[in-house]
Amino acid sequence: MLVLVLVVGVAAAWGVGIYNGLVTARNAFKNAFAQIDVQLTRRYDLIPNLVEVAKGYLKHERETLEAVIQARAAAVSGLAAAKANPGDPNAMASLGGAETGLAGALSRLMVVAEAYPDLKANQNMMQLTEELTSTENRVAFARQAYNDSVMAYNNKREVFPSNLIAGLFNFVAAALLEITEPAKREAPKVSF
Repeated sequence: MLVLVLVVGVAAAWGVGIYNGLVTARNAFKNAFAQIDVQLTRRYDLIPNLVEVAKGYLKHERETLEAVIQARAAAVSGLAAAKANPGDPNAMASLGGAETGLAGALSRLMVVAEAYPDLKANQNMMQLTEELTSTENRVAFARQAYNDSVMAYNNKREVFPSNLIAGLFNFVAAALLEITEPAKREAPKVSF
């Protein structure tokens, strides 16, 4: 009888250890996503200032400015959905698509801005583009940390015997945050 109690106790401790490891891994990727949230929010906050500075110079480029504003709104919405459920495949795909659209709109804005020497020389514009580039780098690092955490979590939930506990307690797979276009994997090149 004592042996049976000991075996059950060891099995329960083993199960609790695996469960706690899965919870820790899940919390790690959620925390890593929170870092992406911080950097993307910072980036989204810079964009209206960039548009305001550019507005005075780009009077004939209204479509470009509106495209940036619309892309920013879509990205903010995508971030809110992803923030509500980090790791959800639909939310991550939505955020990735919105980020691709925003990067494209910002790239078009920068190309248009190249044709306006006064805008390129504007101190506010130079400072904002430098901050935006710096933030892009931070986003890339945060995305890498998130994807690494998701991979560690997914590995932990898929390997035997953890997969038994993961299935029992409904630990679902988490999705990576991927950018589908290789050109969008790099921070926008800005030269003023």
